[in-house]
Amino acid sequence: MRPLDQLLSDRKLTIEDFAEQAKLPVQRVLAILEGRWTPSPKERTRIAGALDLSIDEVIWGHTMDPRNIRYRQFGHPDKN
Repeated sequence: MRPLDQLLSDRKLTIEDFAEQAKLPVQRVLAILEGRWTPSPKERTRIAGALDLSIDEVIWGHTMDPRNIRYRQFGHPDKN
C-alpha cells in the first residue's frame, strides 16, 4: 500500500496525464493529492483502475488538519 502521490511519482505520471487516465478533473486530482478532498468510492475506483491496482492497494488518507483553521489564527472563543 502506498499513498497516491508516491504511486504517481513511481510511475513518473504528471497530474494532468493521470487525471486524464482516471477521467477526473485536474483540480479534483490536485485536491486529493493535497489532502483537501477525500475521494468518493466511484473516484477511488477510477483512480485505482488508472493505476492498474485494486482499491485496497492505495492509501486513502485525508491529511487536512480537522481543527478549524480560524481557531488557529484567532484563538478559540472560549479561551480569550
